[in-house]
Amino acid sequence: MPIAVYMLGLLIFAMTTSEFMVGGMMPQLAEEFDVSIADIGYLISAYAAGMVIGGPLVTIGLLKVSRKKALMTLALSFLVGQTLGALATSYEMMMVARIITGIASAAGFAVSIAICVNLVEPHIRGRASSIVLGGLMVATVIGLPLATLISQQVGWRASFWTVVILVFISTLVVQWVVPTLPKPESISLRNEFTAFKNLKLWAAFTTSGFIIGATFAAFSYFTPIFTEITGFSASMVPIITTVYGAATVIGNMITGRLADKFTMQTLFVGLLLLAASLFLFALFAHNPIVTIIAVIVLGFVGVPMNPAMATRVMRTANTGTLVNAIHGSIISLGIVMGSAIGGLAINAGFGLISTLWVGFALAALGLLSLIPFMREIIHFPPAKHPTIRKVV
Repeated sequence: MPIAVYMLGLLIFAMTTSEFMVGGMMPQLAEEFDVSIADIGYLISAYAAGMVIGGPLVTIGLLKVSRKKALMTLALSFLVGQTLGALATSYEMMMVARIITGIASAAGFAVSIAICVNLVEPHIRGRASSIVLGGLMVATVIGLPLATLISQQVGWRASFWTVVILVFISTLVVQWVVPTLPKPESISLRNEFTAFKNLKLWAAFTTSGFIIGATFAAFSYFTPIFTEITGFSASMVPIITTVYGAATVIGNMITGRLADKFTMQTLFVGLLLLAASLFLFALFAHNPIVTIIAVIVLGFVGVPMNPAMATRVMRTANTGTLVNAIHGSIISLGIVMGSAIGGLAINAGFGLISTLWVGFALAALGLLSLIPFMREIIHFPPAKHPTIRKVV
């Protein structure tokens, strides 16, 4: 595996840490800008909106630029946004900073995947994608807790500056190790948009949205479920979420290995386990043992389905940057969908457990979206017989 693939993963790690970090410093930011916690929550929504809407638009604008140059432009734009956040003296200034970083992150994510799959042979694209996407998983295990710790000990601005430094270093390394790929002649708006006429591509997008939506319907409300329903102490929450994060990293490694040969089978089994774990979690959330098991399974088969999702999309359409950008927007939309529907269920008076039932329903819909492709799912590629090399 080229070292450049790992460095792209490092850049994604740095950017994704910025996405998650606000959630760990809400009280400090609310006090700094004299606003409510809910207002700080809108900073997270602004980042997501930038990813969903702005990411694809910026990607379209960069289609005529070589992918490496596009990635460097996006990384520098992200640095501008993150620096603006570190220097923010008002809530409005921070809001602008989050929108800029959200847009740059989404487009950078798409371009990184497009570069990644062109650095390796087709039969290991799923594995390579899992390494780049692994940056997202590691951000939940290391990036978010570290940013939260820094903000608690030194201040929230120190966390923002830490990400600035990390993105700057990552950008320099990527500039150094990633080769300049020739711009494919086929890149044009017409060719990129042609891929979206494929109904199978939209079916793949739909499955991806349900997988992520089901996962985040539960993940978004982990803390109150753990403390108010299961009965864990507040001090246990970071430990449990770290276990969850470790499970996502391991799950991502496993899925990356399986995604190339068993794409549809991986998605089907993953969704089946996701639905089953959410179902049992909802029924037995008061039981600490069941809760821990459910959290670990959710870690294995939720977000780590990303490599299989990306491989399916690339095989269905192409490895185009715009396709990857729209897929990234669908994933971001899934995050918003899962957490928003879960919140609506709570506000409707159904309680915290309802978020788990929402997750189960979305996972079930994901399984239903795979029914038209059952023939692909039950077909396993024939085993390859080892070849005998002639020794000369």
